[in-house]
Amino acid sequence: MTPHDFRRLALGFPEAVESSHMSHPDFRVRKKIFATLWPDDGWGMVKLTPEQQKAYIKADPKVFTPVKGGWGRMGATQVQLKSARKTSVRNALATAWLNVAPKQLAEQMAPDERPRPKKSR
Repeated sequence: MTPHDFRRLALGFPEAVESSHMSHPDFRVRKKIFATLWPDDGWGMVKLTPEQQKAYIKADPKVFTPVKGGWGRMGATQVQLKSARKTSVRNALATAWLNVAPKQLAEQMAPDERPRPKKSR
């Protein structure tokens, strides 16, 4: 997976927009960040709950790791793009999007588009 792929996937969710935060791209739904991207470093971040983070890390520890420090303990999860498959990243982005999207907007996501963490390799 490339930074371009991550960006394209993140922008595929309803009302997702790209903005900038601390000199790197972020992705928001109604002004709330659900993901960020460090294209030069080859990784992204998805905003998960600690429980969701554990599930994604268990499913694919080579791709998903907690962000260092307090943000990681709160669920901020690093995505190693080079090792990732599009399906697993899309699921993680969908989870993050659902975490911050308003309820009425989130209800528009079709059941078959709902994320499920699973082994990516």
